[in-house]
Amino acid sequence: MTVAFLVAVAALDRGQQAAIWCTKDAVRLAVPGHAEGTACDGCPPLERLFAQFADGGGELLVCPICVTARGLDAEAFVPNARLSGATPLHEWLDGRDASIFSY
Repeated sequence: MTVAFLVAVAALDRGQQAAIWCTKDAVRLAVPGHAEGTACDGCPPLERLFAQFADGGGELLVCPICVTARGLDAEAFVPNARLSGATPLHEWLDGRDASIFSY
C-alpha cells in the first residue's frame, strides 16, 4: 500500500484529484487505526502517507462486497472513505482525465 499512497499523494500535491479503490483486505484501511506500519527501512510510515492523502482530499472508495465479507461496519469508516462498487468507481472516473494504477 505504501507505493499506492506515494503515487496518490504525489497526484494531490500536483493539484490533481486522487482516489484509491480498496478491495479484498485493503478495505480495512477504511477502519480507523488500520493504516499503520512501515514497509521497509527508509520508507515513510503508512500513517503519515495516509494523513497526507486524507488532508489533501484523497478518497478511499471501498468495495461493499469485500466490506460485507469481512463483517466491517461502513458507518465507522474514516471520514474520507465511502462504499463504492464498480459502477460508482466508473462514475467517479466519468469526465476526468484519469490515470489508473493497480497494485
